[in-house]
Amino acid sequence: MQKIAVLSDIHGNIAALEKVMADMQHRGVDAVFNLGDHVSGPLWPKETIVMLMAQDWFQIRGNHDRELAMTAADRHGASDRYAYARLDEIEVRWLGALPTTLTLDNEFLLCHGTPSSDVTTLLETIEHGRARISSPVEVRARLDGVDFPVMVCGHTHFPRVVSLPGGQLIINPGSVGLPAYDYDVPSAHVIETGSPHARYAVMERKPEGWTIDLIAVPYDHQLAADQACKNGRPDWEEGLLTGYMVGE
Repeated sequence: MQKIAVLSDIHGNIAALEKVMADMQHRGVDAVFNLGDHVSGPLWPKETIVMLMAQDWFQIRGNHDRELAMTAADRHGASDRYAYARLDEIEVRWLGALPTTLTLDNEFLLCHGTPSSDVTTLLETIEHGRARISSPVEVRARLDGVDFPVMVCGHTHFPRVVSLPGGQLIINPGSVGLPAYDYDVPSAHVIETGSPHARYAVMERKPEGWTIDLIAVPYDHQLAADQACKNGRPDWEEGLLTGYMVGE
């Protein structure tokens, strides 16, 4: 694998996903890593999962995929509840059967949060309601001995490239489908990327090492925001429109 697209956190935003897929095709990638949280949210979960199930990508499960597939429906939060009501049994089973992590060629590790937790942030630390970049010591502690030359993660929706002192490369591609959100784990905080773009990454192997492009793709984010508004989610509407959260 010489040129790899890395996607994460699509959250049912088929409008954003289609533009990212077109951009990937233009760039000529030869493999795709998709890191989870595929459909949860008030957008287009059915259309998105149909698209994803048809791909020959390397795909893993995120925390919302786990909740959708393995938590009783009456315990779902609003985003999972909306998605679950629109999926059939085969689609829910597909989400539940996805692996939590993948290792490939003794070179790549794919995880959603960290290798051992789909709700723990790897490259960011939550403090005072915001996310700051984690120190190498903090990242090492969360890896808990797991060591691959290239590791990719999602979950926080914040695009970032980190090179640890030992030379390990860690990439978070950002979110295809949701550029800003609020969350209460491990404590109440917001993530804001500052623009409505659909985000992903492309890794290209070159003689001197991996070149990483963190890509922001324009798409019809007004369409996505309108869908969120129609489904009673003003928080998502604001995040999709602006990349910021209401009142922040």
